Amino acid sequence: MSDRPWLFEGRPRVSEGPAPPARSPDDARPAAVLFDRDGTLVVDVPYNGDPARVEPMPTAREAVDAVRAAGIPVGVVSNQSGVARGLLTRPRVEAVQRRVEELLGPFDVWAVCPHGPDDGCGCRKPAPGLVLAACAHLGVDPARSVVIGDIGADLTAARTAGARAVLVPTPVTRPEETALAEETAETAVDLLGAVRLILGTRTADAVPRRGRAPRPPAAADAAPWTARPAAEPGGPGDDRTPGHDANGSAQRTAAPS
Repeated sequence: MSDRPWLFEGRPRVSEGPAPPARSPDDARPAAVLFDRDGTLVVDVPYNGDPARVEPMPTAREAVDAVRAAGIPVGVVSNQSGVARGLLTRPRVEAVQRRVEELLGPFDVWAVCPHGPDDGCGCRKPAPGLVLAACAHLGVDPARSVVIGDIGADLTAARTAGARAVLVPTPVTRPEETALAEETAETAVDLLGAVRLILGTRTADAVPRRGRAPRPPAAADAAPWTARPAAEPGGPGDDRTPGHDANGSAQRTAAPS
């Protein structure tokens, strides 16, 4: 298996009205918005290869539609280690993606990591490879992009790529991950709140960051990524190592996808 991520074109968009106005060079809105899949856009079903089990998260359709309406490309960055584990195939991954697009509309790019936690690839979140690959496909600067996710691995991947990060916690998001977002990123109570935050229509649904770590160097200047140990902050679904917390200590078991 190649150590590179899988890249997929989304379904072509169908025009449903006038095109959004052209953006000026000083427009502060993001150049692209990248969403985590499981636990962010859709309910996390570990190793899901069944389109019938795809269920959108609350406000997901409204949130993605709002980004599209602003004329901003949308993409998905998703770990799918079920492929490496022999539990998923590429056609099954694509079938689930098609169902997500039936429910949430078309995405401009899908960047998928099919590798396992021990494969040493540079794309499995919290590594930045999926974010960098999606931005390269879209032709946008990662520093002008936003990653929205539900766990610490999403935040770390975004920050390492130089992108802005927004956390939308779920009941399985760990306190240390929420604390990480409060210190180095931003937090919103749901996807629509996250989108309003990044589009500049801040509401009570969005919690601004208290501080922000210095932005890492641009992707072209950054040192090559090396795989991080299982102790890296992670989450449920395909980003969290089963039975370990963010510090590598034994904890509750969450089945990865």
